[in-house]
Amino acid sequence: MLIETRGIVFRALKYSESSLIVDIYTEARGLQSYIVNGVRSQRSKHNASIYQVMTLVDMVAGVREDKGLSRIKEIKSACVYRAIPFDVRKSAVGLFMAEIARKTIREAEANPELFNFLYQTFQFLDQTQQPIANLHLHFLVELSAYLGFMPGGDLTLDTPVFDLQEGVFSDNSPAAAYCLDLELSKAFYALLNSNFTECHLLRLPAGQRRQLLSKLLDYYRLHLEHLPEIHSHQILQEVLG
Repeated sequence: MLIETRGIVFRALKYSESSLIVDIYTEARGLQSYIVNGVRSQRSKHNASIYQVMTLVDMVAGVREDKGLSRIKEIKSACVYRAIPFDVRKSAVGLFMAEIARKTIREAEANPELFNFLYQTFQFLDQTQQPIANLHLHFLVELSAYLGFMPGGDLTLDTPVFDLQEGVFSDNSPAAAYCLDLELSKAFYALLNSNFTECHLLRLPAGQRRQLLSKLLDYYRLHLEHLPEIHSHQILQEVLG
């Protein structure tokens, strides 16, 4: 059986001398893994660059009901990035978002809303002319909604701090375990109430931005079992300064 679908390349691993094993998040079947034989040989019909992380593709691929690796029959680029490959900041943000998506999305089933969110996010990252220093933070917030643990509640005089473990704004002391302090809770609430295209308007000091990233990753670890270690955020922090 063959399916025709859009996809987002999450990862490509070398396999044998000339092949790849590729993880692609597909619109039709969710997260799928494929074996691509001979793509790294000189006689290959396909350029291995199409399997680079973040690439948006149109593809025709086989479907296996068992857990074996499927094969790709046809594949082509669906959108050629104009900025990401040449902008170190955009590249770092994109690689971070791709790593987060790969390590948190595990379902091999269609989720059109989640797919469109990811697809449009990578397109926006490539096309936007606005600053992107807050984009990865907003991405983490929005993705949490699709994963089932969107932060809730409101920041008020009675609930002035965000509790990472409970996932809501709380009346707990800022010193309580897993609670953001007062200033970071205010910044987090402002982030929650911004939208993707305007999150660059938030004036976050670099130190506060680093703290928010660290705490959001803690939030993910608290709400997702067996979350693998995230690596690209260290490079991201250096690039964004």
